[in-house]
Amino acid sequence: MLSNILETLADKVYSYKSYPSDADFSEVAEALTQTHPCLKEPGSFNHSYGWKQRLKTKMYNYRTYLKSHSSSSDELTVNTVKRKLPTDAHPAKNIKKPRRAESNHYPSLPFNETPESMEQERVALLSEVKKRNNVQTIRQKMAQTFSFRRQEIVDKKTSLHEMIERWPALFEVHEVNEEFLRVTTIPLEARFMQKLDEKCSELIQVVRKKGGAIREKTKLLPIVETDTDTTTKREIALKCLILNMGESVEDLIKEFLVSEKEEAGQILQQETIAIFVIRDAQAATKDIGIILEGQEKVFMELDPKGMATKVKKLYDQLYNRA
Repeated sequence: MLSNILETLADKVYSYKSYPSDADFSEVAEALTQTHPCLKEPGSFNHSYGWKQRLKTKMYNYRTYLKSHSSSSDELTVNTVKRKLPTDAHPAKNIKKPRRAESNHYPSLPFNETPESMEQERVALLSEVKKRNNVQTIRQKMAQTFSFRRQEIVDKKTSLHEMIERWPALFEVHEVNEEFLRVTTIPLEARFMQKLDEKCSELIQVVRKKGGAIREKTKLLPIVETDTDTTTKREIALKCLILNMGESVEDLIKEFLVSEKEEAGQILQQETIAIFVIRDAQAATKDIGIILEGQEKVFMELDPKGMATKVKKLYDQLYNRA
């Protein structure tokens, strides 16, 4: 029974991640004992530590088994020395552990598809992008070519400019959200706005309680009242977050009027990274975007276990942790 449980768990976990983190193993083990209380371990501090350790070993053996059979996926073989060139094999260079929330996620091509057939789909996608009211077709083809695109990024380390030329649809707002969901299984915009709204007031209060230069700078921001609209609250919260990280709001957030849009484009091309806001004469927001390496883009890093000191301190303050 123990072997069957671990085998089933390993198979299910692998369907989500080939290389789970320590936190992932903890969550699975705790979920197992909560769902089936008869499996709790009385001697363990959380009743599931032993399951976590056994599952770690099982996942290692499970990956080894898959690598030794023809059914082994590209996501595993990319992490082996045998695949590398002789010059990169010793010491092993660029050995990857492709995880969903990392840029080297490496899914296999769809069944019966080849790189050549996927390239044909990519070329066809270039034509579809030029058509109007074609979101559904673009979404379908982008989903179909997802694995091919990920392998291209990992193998060739494609630059931003090359990605814009080869995959222009990827830089549309709706496709940024879709691609993020494919890689991480998390809805980008909805999750971000949800978490921002949940901790918006607390974030503003935490930063405004700080002393020194940060306090003086936050005095320049509008006061949040009970009737302040959600959009304004979000804007103030993000500016507070920037100040807390020791950055300059003016250097990072560039604001322009609609009449200055052409001039704004020239200025933003020189920026390495910036957020731009374009407003009309009544100060209403007309366009918001993020500039990365002179190109309009959206970027978000997921690594909750590797927070910088400032970020970790803020996280603890928001969630009332010691």
